Amino acid sequence: MSWLLPLYPWIKAFHVISVMAWMAGLLYLPRLFVYHCEVATGSEEDRRFQTMERRLLRLIMDPAMVATYIFGLALIATPRLVDWSEGWIYTKLALVALLTTAHHAMGLWRKSFAAGRNHRPQRFYRLMNEVPSVLMIAIVIMVVVKPF
Repeated sequence: MSWLLPLYPWIKAFHVISVMAWMAGLLYLPRLFVYHCEVATGSEEDRRFQTMERRLLRLIMDPAMVATYIFGLALIATPRLVDWSEGWIYTKLALVALLTTAHHAMGLWRKSFAAGRNHRPQRFYRLMNEVPSVLMIAIVIMVVVKPF
């Protein structure tokens, strides 16, 4: 896959852009859920939140996650970029898997709101709002510092 070497700066740039878009959604959607908890089911506000949440997930977060994976896989396939004998890459990939799990959990929570079946309190969503931040910090440390 040596043909990827001259494309490396572009792949890396688009990977970072995709990650930024994905993280923006992962940080904003739980905040919408916090506010959505305050409105009456079936109200105009409820329908507005449902529209915002659906569009954020389907039009921004899902494509950004897919793009993150595509560009990330291209980076992994670029020769001499990753030393597979080091542990940081496995930790990073495990953390990305957790971030993906959080993404899909948010999709399920959105469906719960859309069906009028949310039973979780605001506090739950406030706590879940912190999960992507913690994972992002750990991922950046793995990639930049490569501590092991």
